[in-house]
Amino acid sequence: MTAAVRTDVPGAPTRVHGGRVVAALCFSVMTLSILQAAVVPVIPTMSRQLDIGPTAVGWVLTANLLAAAVTTPVLGRLADQRGGRPVLIGTLIVVVVGSLVCVLAPSLPLLIVGRVLQGTAFALFPIGVAVLRAVLDERRLTHAIGLMSGIMAAGGGVGMVAAGVLVAGGGDYRRVFWMLLVLSVISLVATWFAIPHTGRPETGGGRFDLAGAVLLAAGLCAFLLAIAEGRRLGVGLALTLAVGGLGCLLWWIRHEKRCAAPLVPPRSLIGRAVTPAHLAAVLVGAAMYVQFLGIAQFVQMEDDVGGYGFGVTVLQASLLFLLPGSVAGVLSAAVSGRLIHRFRADRVLAAMCGVGVAGFGVLIFAHERPWQMVVAAVVVNVFVSGAYAALPSLLVDAVPAGDTAVVNGVNAIARIFGSSLASATVAALLASMTVPGSGVASESAFTLAFWIGGAAAAGAGVVGLLTSRYQRTNVD
Repeated sequence: MTAAVRTDVPGAPTRVHGGRVVAALCFSVMTLSILQAAVVPVIPTMSRQLDIGPTAVGWVLTANLLAAAVTTPVLGRLADQRGGRPVLIGTLIVVVVGSLVCVLAPSLPLLIVGRVLQGTAFALFPIGVAVLRAVLDERRLTHAIGLMSGIMAAGGGVGMVAAGVLVAGGGDYRRVFWMLLVLSVISLVATWFAIPHTGRPETGGGRFDLAGAVLLAAGLCAFLLAIAEGRRLGVGLALTLAVGGLGCLLWWIRHEKRCAAPLVPPRSLIGRAVTPAHLAAVLVGAAMYVQFLGIAQFVQMEDDVGGYGFGVTVLQASLLFLLPGSVAGVLSAAVSGRLIHRFRADRVLAAMCGVGVAGFGVLIFAHERPWQMVVAAVVVNVFVSGAYAALPSLLVDAVPAGDTAVVNGVNAIARIFGSSLASATVAALLASMTVPGSGVASESAFTLAFWIGGAAAAGAGVVGLLTSRYQRTNVD
């Protein structure tokens, strides 16, 4: 496939091979998704092999999350100002270095440093959307965004399965990071040769907003830390961090409104077109994590202990219950691109959320057989991938080209926030609602979690309907 570069991007080449661009970006976001998911199932292995407690090893996930939240909008803004190719390449170089550090780390502190560097990978998706917008025409753009979203969704299942295979039988956890290192290097090489110079959008220049970046980093770190580590930090400290983080974020919003060249332009953060999309991202991210954590833990439970579950291993849970959903997610996102082009992104988002409600309904009312859980996982993943494909399209329609990467970066943070909130909520439910005398989570705890996931999907659908597509007056 060959696609013409948009003629309104200064300094852009006249022709590029669009298929190569899409393929390279899809591989990069798949690497990002695998990087997120593959580490989760090996946390107990890390704890055992490094001889550290579960509280300490949890920072392997938390540090990555915080780094992602801070760097995603910053790198998105740099991509809008400097062009997508150099920021993509620079980000992947950092990810490669981080993966190498994780492979060679002899102790937890250095491993956390590597995970912080890997956290920059979260910016690959929003920057990729900006590159696609500069390279492809409108019809191919919606299809490519849908495919890229689906590949990212599928990468989670692939990562879980690969991690289970690599550490099966007591294998070294570093095998997972070797895999991530290889994938990162391949992504870097593919990006170097496939991604063209797209030039700098006319609206993307200006000085870098350092004060805004500092305020955003402080606010996000404090707020997300309170969510992710609240149970370990204690109620008092967690509440202090949450209030302090919220105060920083409010100060940051005030600063952005007054800044001549803001890190995140107000039109990319609030407004009738973008605010519903960001709120929908929070809810879809929450629903995704509820089903991901809920199904993975439910199927591993022993039936003779809690009266539910199938007693499968981590590898079996990933391969038999989660992977089919990931494959369905790829197909859903690819089809969603065509649907978005024909019916509008807001309508597709609402329809996909309806599918998600149905999937969670299966999890709530029919989870006695393995095939029921597989069907539910497939249906929910169709919803997640389709919704993730619709959200960038909503945002592309709503903001100028010079804000594409940063507004999708904000949307990515919204997803991270939703996922973190869901993770903390599910963990609290499973810890507090237990089978008497066993300490094992009760079936009602999972049922309540699935109700929450269904409510999040329904809420995202309602919010999606509030987002109307309108003709831009100052875009492109």
